[in-house]
Amino acid sequence: MAGHLSYEDSKKAVWKGLGLLAAVTLAEVFLSLMKAAEWAEDIQWVFVLASLLIIILSVYKAYFIIYEFMHMGYEVKGLAMSVLLPMFLLVWALIAFFSEGSYWKDNRAEIEDRNQLEATPGVGAVITDEDFVVG
Repeated sequence: MAGHLSYEDSKKAVWKGLGLLAAVTLAEVFLSLMKAAEWAEDIQWVFVLASLLIIILSVYKAYFIIYEFMHMGYEVKGLAMSVLLPMFLLVWALIAFFSEGSYWKDNRAEIEDRNQLEATPGVGAVITDEDFVVG
């Protein structure tokens, strides 16, 4: 613990951090408004670039808040990993759930068609694979 700051230095560091967070937030708001502008609707690369920049700035803000204000940068590596690993697992789960949801959305019409089929064979009827072919 070699580098303790004085009260005045700590206060300056907090204000510097808050200024950085405010600047990043203003940049995110500007990019969001630019994406919503009418002139940007037809230009796909502007939409994609603004979206990527918003994601990058959001991740940077989260990193900075965790590192500086939650003091994770000053902790031992084991404690930092015990906080970061569940966060990475949460991100992985979100990606997996969105992927699964997209799969179900894409196959929704087929599912609805199958739900509409009514298979009511008579007594003693034999059901074959041809009875269930959707196509």
